[in-house]
Amino acid sequence: MTGNGDGAGGRDVERWVATTYGGLADLLAADPGAWDGPSLCAGWRVRHVVAHVTMPVRLTPERFGAEMAAAGGDFGRLSDTVAARDAALPAAELLAALRSPVLHRWQPPGGGAPGALTHAVVHSLDVTLALDRPPVAPAGAALAVLDQLAAADGSLFGVDLSGARFEATDAARAWGDGAVVGAGTGRLVALLAGRTLPDGQALRRR
Repeated sequence: MTGNGDGAGGRDVERWVATTYGGLADLLAADPGAWDGPSLCAGWRVRHVVAHVTMPVRLTPERFGAEMAAAGGDFGRLSDTVAARDAALPAAELLAALRSPVLHRWQPPGGGAPGALTHAVVHSLDVTLALDRPPVAPAGAALAVLDQLAAADGSLFGVDLSGARFEATDAARAWGDGAVVGAGTGRLVALLAGRTLPDGQALRRR
């Protein structure tokens, strides 16, 4: 991986997470029609993505445990169930959750601050790329996530990075050998997160 690759401290991460979710809230508050727009998450509209990322605001540890038990221990099933149910909440409640300090401080079990940042940046791109809007995640946040995903060599989201050289067209980031895949930082993050972009571009699965 070329580039400075500087890591981010905990305060940077919390600030970036807050800015990302706050920007997503601002986007949706300004364009109510976007709630029912598509996202890069298969089967989910924008409102489902927001319902998903704001789960930590609504679910106490005890309630999360109950939801997990009801889903038979399958987090994917839990996510789909909660997203389908809570997508129907009033927009004002979901916007308030996006702006909540509780969400901005939340860290996924075992994932820590890097996991929280990846969650925020990737899901914000699920919305902005699908809607063809400017990113809401700060550039530094997106680069930090890109570095994490590249270092994991596709293992985090099950994508095959072999036979390709990835080059960011808007930053000093490049890695791999083979056919060049050039794209902006946000598009590269989405690709490494296993997403299919609106133009059909996607990486092979492992």
